[in-house]
Amino acid sequence: MAFSLHLQQFFLSPTQLITSSQPKSITNRPLISLNLTTTRRSIHPFAFNQNTANSLAKSAANASDEEVLLPPELRRELMPNHVAVIMDGNRRWAKMRGLPVALGYEAGIRAVRKLVELCCNWGISVLTVFAFSSENWSRPKTEVDLLMGLFKRGLKNELEDFARAGIQMSIIGDSSKLPKSLQDLIDKAVKTTEGNSRLHLVVAVNYSGQYDVVQACQTIGQKVKDGIIEPKDINSLLVEQELQTNCIDFPYPDLLIRTSGELRLSNFLLWQLAYTELFFSHSQWPEFGEAEFLEALCSFQQRQRRYGGQSS
Repeated sequence: MAFSLHLQQFFLSPTQLITSSQPKSITNRPLISLNLTTTRRSIHPFAFNQNTANSLAKSAANASDEEVLLPPELRRELMPNHVAVIMDGNRRWAKMRGLPVALGYEAGIRAVRKLVELCCNWGISVLTVFAFSSENWSRPKTEVDLLMGLFKRGLKNELEDFARAGIQMSIIGDSSKLPKSLQDLIDKAVKTTEGNSRLHLVVAVNYSGQYDVVQACQTIGQKVKDGIIEPKDINSLLVEQELQTNCIDFPYPDLLIRTSGELRLSNFLLWQLAYTELFFSHSQWPEFGEAEFLEALCSFQQRQRRYGGQSS
C-alpha cells in the first residue's frame, strides 16, 4: 500500500506510458489526455467560494462549450463527487514479474497519472489516494527512503505542471514525521496550487484513520477546557470540522476503491467512510486502468444509497 507520487510521471505523453503490462483497454475508446482547457466540471453550490469563483472565471475564458464527455455506460447525475483509493499491490506486481520493487512503484505512478486524467475528464471533484500509512514506517529503510525520495523530487520538479493543469493538491497525515526538506516542499505545493479548481488531489502521507479521530478529539477537548465550547456542543459536525479532511469540499468519499484483492480498510479514513460505497478489485494497482475504473463506477451507479433509510 505504501506509494509515492513521482509527479513528473503525471504529465508524460500517452505514448510514454505504454508498458508491456498495459492494463486492458476498452474497445474503440480513444486514450483520454489531460486536456484541462477544453473540459469543465460543475461545482457543488455549497462548496462555492471566492477561490473557486476566480479559477472558474479564468478557465471560462479558454474553455469550449462542450460538456464533459462520459463513457456511454455512465450517467452524469450519478457520478461520485469524491473517490478514494487504497493503491495496493505495487510490490506484488513487481515480484510476480521478477522485477525490483522500485519498478513496481514506478508502474503504480503511471496508474495514478491515468486515474488523475480520468477524474479530470469525467468530472470527479476530489480524488484521495492512500500514499503512505503510519504503519508503513516498518517497511525496510531502503524502501521508505526510495518512496520519500521519489515524492520529494516530484514535488520539487513538477509544481508548475500542477498549476498549469488546474489541480489543487492537499496532504493529510502527520507531516511532522517527514524529513524537513519534504515538509517544506509540501507546504510550497499546497500554497502554489490552492487556487486551482479542476480536481482536488488529496494525498494521505503518514496517515492513520484512528489518529485522525484522536487528534480531532484532542482539539475539541482543548476547546472545552478553554471554555470555547461546552460538552453539549460536541456533535458529528464538530468532529468533521476537526478532521484532516476539513480541507476538502466533499470530505466524505462516495466511493472507495481498493486493489489487489484485499478486503479491508487498513486504517484509512475510518470516520469519513461511514456511508461510502466499497469496491474491491483483484487487479494489482499498476494494472488498474480505464477499464477497471469504469467497472468500479458502473458498480457504484447501480447501488441504492439509503443512508440507513428505506429504499424508494
